[in-house]
Amino acid sequence: MTYTRITRDGLWDNNVVFAQMLALCPLLAVTGSATNGLGMGLATTAVLIGSNMLISALRHFISAEVRIPVYIVFIATLVTLVDMSLNAWAHDLYKVLGLFIALIVVNCAILGRAEAFASKNAVLSSAIDGLMMGLGFTFALVLLGSVREILGSGTLFAQAHLLLGESFAFLETTLIPNYKGYLLMILPPGGFLALGFLLAGKRVLDRRLAERTAAINAAPVSA
Repeated sequence: MTYTRITRDGLWDNNVVFAQMLALCPLLAVTGSATNGLGMGLATTAVLIGSNMLISALRHFISAEVRIPVYIVFIATLVTLVDMSLNAWAHDLYKVLGLFIALIVVNCAILGRAEAFASKNAVLSSAIDGLMMGLGFTFALVLLGSVREILGSGTLFAQAHLLLGESFAFLETTLIPNYKGYLLMILPPGGFLALGFLLAGKRVLDRRLAERTAAINAAPVSA
């Protein structure tokens, strides 16, 4: 598989959320704002890259009979390291994300990539796959969080400097001044509504792209 194909799969065609419909629990729980979504996405991306590389490097030494328990131990170890790192260097974000950092262990997308890709491919390809799958997941989290935050409070990346560090302060934006917002969009029902519309939008866009590609392929070639 080429790196271009891996990139496209991770970011769009086989996106963890919009195509595979995985990791919906943290997706809906932490995306009350784009800032929270970005923090969770980056933490998950780190675990995806680390687990893919580790499992790929050791794939010839892991017995097929015990591979799943071994994968889970590797993933749990990496999640623990990420959890401790966030607690040490991004404590405000750690407090906001809370239990959902530890629950990265049971994120089906991570174990799925370990089984479907990392256990069958080289370290570099597995690292790129983990990166692209992580970025695709982060994109979904940030997009959903942005929609909910804009409709819910009229802001974008609110408190980014507190949760992610001063270097992220430039992201903070008030899009609609004096906007009271819709509380529903910040609450869990708003997450389901926003996700449904985003999924529908991706289906429509994919269909139109497929129709355009088919039309181009069917067009006669001039001599």
